[in-house]
Amino acid sequence: MNHEHHFAVSLKWTGNRGTGTSDYRAYGRDHVIRAEGKHDIRGSSARVFHGDVDRWNPEEMLVAALSQCHLLSYLHVAASRGIVVTDYTDAAVGTMEQTANGGGHFTSVTLRPVVTISSGDPEVALALHHEASLKCFIASSMNFPVGHEPRILVAAAR
Repeated sequence: MNHEHHFAVSLKWTGNRGTGTSDYRAYGRDHVIRAEGKHDIRGSSARVFHGDVDRWNPEEMLVAALSQCHLLSYLHVAASRGIVVTDYTDAAVGTMEQTANGGGHFTSVTLRPVVTISSGDPEVALALHHEASLKCFIASSMNFPVGHEPRILVAAAR
């Protein structure tokens, strides 16, 4: 049973400083990403590519999408296995390699979720990260490894 889903966004470049792309340094990398009914995301390129550091860049958004997808997949499998999650944080890091021709690609992303549980077996909670990874649509779409270095904490009894 295959179900097809569609996700639409629009993007508007806002970095024309008056002369367009007349020179590599003449234009801004600023843009706005929109989806119906949601807040705008103010984007730019990474600082190393002359972007605005106060705006999200595509590389950060890719790492964030992987982190967010794993979170949502993990919460789903935890709930279905009787693991009660009370807190979840992640410190994800992606590595991108720039190539000689000016392009580049991600070589890896590592997620470092710290999950606090109040009920359930901590070993099962740890093992569920593998299942969550298999269920994450974003991770399943990548052509580079997405690693996991999870930690499970058990909440103190009240």
